[in-house]
Amino acid sequence: MRNLLIICFLILFYSCLKQENKRSNDNLLKNKLPYFISSDYTPRWFNDSNELNNKHKIPSFSFLNQNGDTITNETYRNKIYVADFFFTSCPGICPKLTKNMSVIQDKYKDDANVLLLSHTVMPWTDSIPVLKTYAKRNHIDEVKWNLVTGAKEKIYSIARDGYFADEDFVKTKDDSQFIHTENFILVDGQEFIRGVYNGTIPLDIKRLIRHIEILKREEIIIHQ
Repeated sequence: MRNLLIICFLILFYSCLKQENKRSNDNLLKNKLPYFISSDYTPRWFNDSNELNNKHKIPSFSFLNQNGDTITNETYRNKIYVADFFFTSCPGICPKLTKNMSVIQDKYKDDANVLLLSHTVMPWTDSIPVLKTYAKRNHIDEVKWNLVTGAKEKIYSIARDGYFADEDFVKTKDDSQFIHTENFILVDGQEFIRGVYNGTIPLDIKRLIRHIEILKREEIIIHQ
């Protein structure tokens, strides 16, 4: 009888311990965003910053924005930013992407640590003057939101190999094939991808904003 009571106690103890660990892990996940370090967008969580050594980051880049200014990864160093890919003459999803990116612009208009970055996927037509006209027409804040153009191969390379951005999350077999994606990609101040969202869906934009707030708290802790 005594042995049975001990066994029952141990079972109850380990069950409670398991539930407590689950609650702790759930709280951790609620307060910390995952990392996306591979093209299949599998979320990964890391408890130790040393585990992030040699993990995928957005590679160095250099493009020209709507004002003809050079924009590099240094422009976004230690900043949270949202990136996407579009073209100015797109009649389909691009107006929705721009509209929803504007929601983020307005939400963080007074926050210098949250920026936006849109890459044209048709640099052969989206010249600097064209981007400038598009920016004015859509009330884009040039301090917060860069529309960039550059060499096609460089834009397509960073889209596929940097942001893992391609239609349906699948890299096309032909590297010259046109890129068209509805993804918004959330990048942290250390240039890691921390979230991927459908930029055409308002509900996903709300989720993105919640995640930016979580990331802002993370960034404060990192820089303390």
